[in-house]
Amino acid sequence: MSQITKRAFAASLKKLLKEKPLDKIKITDLTEDCGVNRQTFYYHFKDIYDLLEWVYTDDATKALDGKKTYDTWQEGYEHIFQYIINNKEFVVSTFNSLSREFLERYLYNEAYILLIGVVEEKAAGIPVREKDKSFIADFYKYGFVGIVLDWIKKGMKEEPKEIIGRLNILITGNIEKALEGYRTDKKKKYNYFK
Repeated sequence: MSQITKRAFAASLKKLLKEKPLDKIKITDLTEDCGVNRQTFYYHFKDIYDLLEWVYTDDATKALDGKKTYDTWQEGYEHIFQYIINNKEFVVSTFNSLSREFLERYLYNEAYILLIGVVEEKAAGIPVREKDKSFIADFYKYGFVGIVLDWIKKGMKEEPKEIIGRLNILITGNIEKALEGYRTDKKKKYNYFK
């Protein structure tokens, strides 16, 4: 029952965001739309931002759906784009509000989950420190999310498949190259000024 109620509030929030900006939506609007009292809302969430975070987290689990390998990362990334397109009003409203951090946190989290899976797969059999694998995933995460945020900012005009195709050119072979560079069984020097 708890998940049903949470999803009802999530649907209500998405519906109300089509009518007005996030900072104008009150808990009363949500409870009236769902036909419940304020206590029901507070039983599940501490405020609207807690609900907003839950929506992104809940939707995140569905977006990637196991697409976290080297052969499927493009599908996982496409699912993120598709989520944004399917929830355009919700995402754009969040993007244009003071609550943009929730959208960014969602995107950073999803990109990292997707990329660390790829890095871990490619690192199989290569002695690499966890912090170096994480560094590689973080590097690509920031690039991926920056591209998505820029795409949203520019009105989502470019086809996601075109963006993913260009990203594929950037990423193919480079994760392996980075992992080889971070091998712990080789003496390495980080000479940044060569």
